[in-house]
Amino acid sequence: MAKTLYEKVWEAHTVDTLQDGRTQLFIGTHLIHEVTSPQAFGMLRELDLTVKFPQRTFATIDHIVPTENQDQPTDPLAADMIDAIRKNCDDFGITYFDLKSGKQGIVHIVGPEQGITQPGTTIVCGDSHTATHGAFGAIAFGIGTTQVRDVLASQTIAIEKLKVRRIEVNGNLRPGVYAKDLTLHLIRLLGAKGGIGFAHEYAGTTFDNFSMEERMTVCNMAIEGGARCGYVNPDQTTFDYLKGRPYSPSGTDWDTAVQRWQSFASDPDAEYDEIVVINAKDVEPTVTWGISPDHAISISEKIPDPASAPDDEKPIIEEALAYMKLPAGTPIKGIPIDVAFLGSCTNGRLSDFREAANYLEGKHVAPGIKAIAVPGSQITAHQCEQEGIDHHQSRIRMAGRWLLNVPRHEPRQTHR
Repeated sequence: MAKTLYEKVWEAHTVDTLQDGRTQLFIGTHLIHEVTSPQAFGMLRELDLTVKFPQRTFATIDHIVPTENQDQPTDPLAADMIDAIRKNCDDFGITYFDLKSGKQGIVHIVGPEQGITQPGTTIVCGDSHTATHGAFGAIAFGIGTTQVRDVLASQTIAIEKLKVRRIEVNGNLRPGVYAKDLTLHLIRLLGAKGGIGFAHEYAGTTFDNFSMEERMTVCNMAIEGGARCGYVNPDQTTFDYLKGRPYSPSGTDWDTAVQRWQSFASDPDAEYDEIVVINAKDVEPTVTWGISPDHAISISEKIPDPASAPDDEKPIIEEALAYMKLPAGTPIKGIPIDVAFLGSCTNGRLSDFREAANYLEGKHVAPGIKAIAVPGSQITAHQCEQEGIDHHQSRIRMAGRWLLNVPRHEPRQTHR
């Protein structure tokens, strides 16, 4: 019987079916950071439990890293969180990418960089954007703190199986249109709650031709459209990215791994609960104007006017415009900005900074605009420095210096 990747990975990791109908699912890889793990470790200690498979858990400091005094933050909350994750990893034998390792960064960038993220497995983390790792052909999703505890203690989780929606995008994106535009377009099309109950399989010639970093951008925001996870079937692009990375298989194990990874790809005649097909040429540069990820319009459109909206949509449009302080019915193109931010778990990778450097060559940040650049990991920062990107972007500064040494996970943000 033909199956999707989601079904294959799910079946391969099913431990049992519980009495309430949920699946007890084995978790192949567990990623943790300093925000959602302290309470989980505290619960382990209260219950006198150990970490079941510490070799399957990887940790890094992510959200709370300050710009200055990184080793000894002046903010007591930040200092406590950093101390807690260091102690917990030491006590329970967990691999920890700290600031001194040269490998620290946003958890969803560190995993792929190190080759920890691999096809055909299940990946969880106490962060909603864990869907990022689905770009490699994995089933990856965010979990809550009590579930972090459960995975640490048992390497399993109790969860309901999702439906699968295939989102097929074909053709080439227009010049100046990127993966972030595509994912905002999809969320606008399906709605911020349109993915609830679904896993999204991103497919079609557009995704076939995407780089791994572009695939990660789209999968990262699957959760913004309500989907618990999003994935792309593994292919040669996936394998080329992973080859030679620290935690990737090597030698004869590499060929065996690739053969196994290929077997997880969705069968050509697999059945889906729903199929959506769009043309890549229909996607324009897209921004959000409101307070929800599906408040998106192309740069050729106008900001919605509640006066001409259906009655059931007027209140949310009015609320959004009041919060954003945007004029109704005005073209979005030409609206001034206050801050330009380059980074985040969605767009903090090397290719993002290369593209920004191309735009910034020979230009300056406009007076009155604060521009901040935060590469998503120490490795990305080093790569930027090696390529001279920090010099191309020397006008992007905060506190008078280039922020290449401050990888951190910024608050969730859907605006471009």
